[in-house]
Amino acid sequence: MVSLRLVFGPTNEVIGLSNPYKTASLPRLRRGTMKASMNPIPRLNRARIAFCHDLIMAGISLPLSLYLRVGELFGLYSGHYFIDMSLLFAAIAVPIFLYFNMYQGIWRYASVEDLVAITKAVTLAILIFVPVLFLLTRLEQIPRSLPIIQWFVLMALLGGPRFLYRIFKDRRLEHVLSRTDHRRVAVMLVGAGDAAELFIRQQNRDKDAPYQVTAIVDDKGGRIGRSIHGVPILGSTEQLESLLEEKGRAKPQRIIITQSDMDGAQVRNILDVAERHGCTLSRLPRITRLESGLADKIEAQPIAVDDLLGRPQTTLDRGAMQALISGNNVLVTGSGGSIGSELVRQITALKPASITLFDSSEFQLYQIDQEIAETFPDITRHTILGDVRDATRIEQVFNKRQPQLVFHAAALKHVPMVEQNPMEGVLTNIVGSRNIADACARHKVAAMVFISTDKAVNPTNIMGATKRIAESYCQALDLCSDTSTGTRYVTVRFGNVLGSTGSVVPLFQRQLLAGGPLTVTHKDVTRYFMTTKEAVELVLQASALATSDTETTGRIHVLEMGQPVRIYDLAEQMIRLAGLQPLIDIEIEIIGLRPGEKLYEELLHDKEALLTTSNPGLLLAEARTGDIETLRNAIDSLTEYARNRRREDTLNLIQTLVPEYQLAKTATAADI
Repeated sequence: MVSLRLVFGPTNEVIGLSNPYKTASLPRLRRGTMKASMNPIPRLNRARIAFCHDLIMAGISLPLSLYLRVGELFGLYSGHYFIDMSLLFAAIAVPIFLYFNMYQGIWRYASVEDLVAITKAVTLAILIFVPVLFLLTRLEQIPRSLPIIQWFVLMALLGGPRFLYRIFKDRRLEHVLSRTDHRRVAVMLVGAGDAAELFIRQQNRDKDAPYQVTAIVDDKGGRIGRSIHGVPILGSTEQLESLLEEKGRAKPQRIIITQSDMDGAQVRNILDVAERHGCTLSRLPRITRLESGLADKIEAQPIAVDDLLGRPQTTLDRGAMQALISGNNVLVTGSGGSIGSELVRQITALKPASITLFDSSEFQLYQIDQEIAETFPDITRHTILGDVRDATRIEQVFNKRQPQLVFHAAALKHVPMVEQNPMEGVLTNIVGSRNIADACARHKVAAMVFISTDKAVNPTNIMGATKRIAESYCQALDLCSDTSTGTRYVTVRFGNVLGSTGSVVPLFQRQLLAGGPLTVTHKDVTRYFMTTKEAVELVLQASALATSDTETTGRIHVLEMGQPVRIYDLAEQMIRLAGLQPLIDIEIEIIGLRPGEKLYEELLHDKEALLTTSNPGLLLAEARTGDIETLRNAIDSLTEYARNRRREDTLNLIQTLVPEYQLAKTATAADI
């Protein structure tokens, strides 16, 4: 296993042990060259010095070990004997040291990895030396315990100087830093893992580092009361407020989150505590995002909205997702949208035989096409402009591209917009979905994945009602399909995704840049949130589960969204993240609920019994649909009504098909 080693200091230190990461940017190479010209010991010579050191240590290890074994009898051995045996051992050891790349590392950063390399090299050298010595001398006058003693002696001779040098350098820097700590910002870390250790080590080594870590909190009880590089772990995150209130200890000015798996609720709580105590909240980047050889420092970053709303990463069955996509022709409708484009990215990464991008927006289609062309140039892709409402165009695409998997993400989803234009909502969300579903059946597509929304549950708006009818149609098709040879229709339902078109988060960001106010429709309105990446991952996971399990037939796959977030609280927190105070620096304005908008969303209907799956991020809702022929006839009528702009007939039929939908007053306005 290759372990990650991060080097935060200059690259021209004494060379010691192996470092597999040798990449560097051009600016960094120039910087290293300039420093080398000022250094009395060039980098190359330092490697030679390290080599000579190990050669000498290998040579003296044998006589030293023998002296430790025989004591006063050491004088009985001739000088020629020691010279010959030392040269023989050195001749064996040197190629082995070179083989283990012991001269590409940096003594300053000697670590456990370096100790392992020394151990392997020393062990192999002695294992080879003993048989050779036996063949030459029959081990006469050589104590049988000598190889064991020599192993320990050589380990000390090779490893000791390396680690003593590291200790010397670190202590020297600590002495320098002790005179400059008064200029540093006191920091408390949340999380006592690898990232925290790396950050503390960096701050201790860098004389210009801006932070002095004074305390750590961690939720793993076994770590409380211990320390990392002398920094105490004082308690858990639940005790954060009481720890900040304690007197007699330097109060931190900044709190830095080092845990990469902290969910949004915890981050929001820490943000509230930090604000009450006048502390700035930041977080460290994930270790996996740090590029080896390209960065000298781990920089604390501002808390992003994703951190406030994020959740612990769900375990995914990557193998099942790979098996679903790899080698198949895939079609993604609405491929230029927020969900569709992320679907394209993740599907392409799973190596399909080809991917077809289908969208009605020329600009959005162009954007995702260019991105995929740059990221995955070897994947065959087809870019097609078209509208899911156009059954003829859909048939052309299916005939030409022969997709085996279809992900249907095309939809009109902005609630107020669809509320004012219900005919368009019907034609896109219902008729368009039917066109895709029927084409899948005719062309014997293995599976169609329909992207739905939580607004389809007890809808109060046209958008939600149209998505619910589309859900019912796909469910009915799945129930009447031959599970062995026919198309599987997989319906996936989830809430809001961060950064999507029409989402509240981009709106708040634009309003913050403009100086406010932030507009909230109602003080008590709540919503489920999920990152686009996580939503699409779970969509692919649900698709893999559904296509391999016949017990999911007709059921809706519901993504586990965690706890809903109050939008007013989100507005306050985003203002704080900008370094401002809510209602003082930036106003929050209540503008009233928009047409068709609910105070809260639901993921399940009362008649949809909930079932668990093998994946904690996925739930199943029992089938709730009608007869397929009845639905076909109803959708035929809806199509006729919508195309002929028969608004009242359209809305009345929608209400018949979705009894829980209550016709909104705004729906009586003239449709343009």
